[in-house]
Amino acid sequence: MKIDIIHGVNLNMLGKRKKAVYGSFTLLELENEISQYFKKRSDIVFEFFQSNFEGEIVEMIQNSTAQLILINPGAFTHYSYAIRDAIEDCQVPICEVHISNIYEREDFRKISVIEDVCHDREYGKGIQGYIDLIERCIK
Repeated sequence: MKIDIIHGVNLNMLGKRKKAVYGSFTLLELENEISQYFKKRSDIVFEFFQSNFEGEIVEMIQNSTAQLILINPGAFTHYSYAIRDAIEDCQVPICEVHISNIYEREDFRKISVIEDVCHDREYGKGIQGYIDLIERCIK
């Protein structure tokens, strides 16, 4: 099973920005933790992708050959109808994940324009949220 994990805007800054909100781990450490957790599952192959550009994320979704996609769009979560439309048109399950609890943050972050077109979602658990969501979705 191929799983694409798409990271959006500013997630390349993990470990440097707002550590109290996002933790001190880097994007590479997050990706390594996920890979290490599932290393005994030889049937799972991950492809990780990060972009600060909305169109690149849309193209990644549109061109994916995965059987499952996890997406943390970052701030695009709150206003990108282009990413929402790409998710809605995708033929494979896409699940939304967030490191922080978006419902305990600023009012504008409580809005997810993609939540109703995603198969499942997890938020507020840091790296563990990615792992929990993958485990639920591959059952």
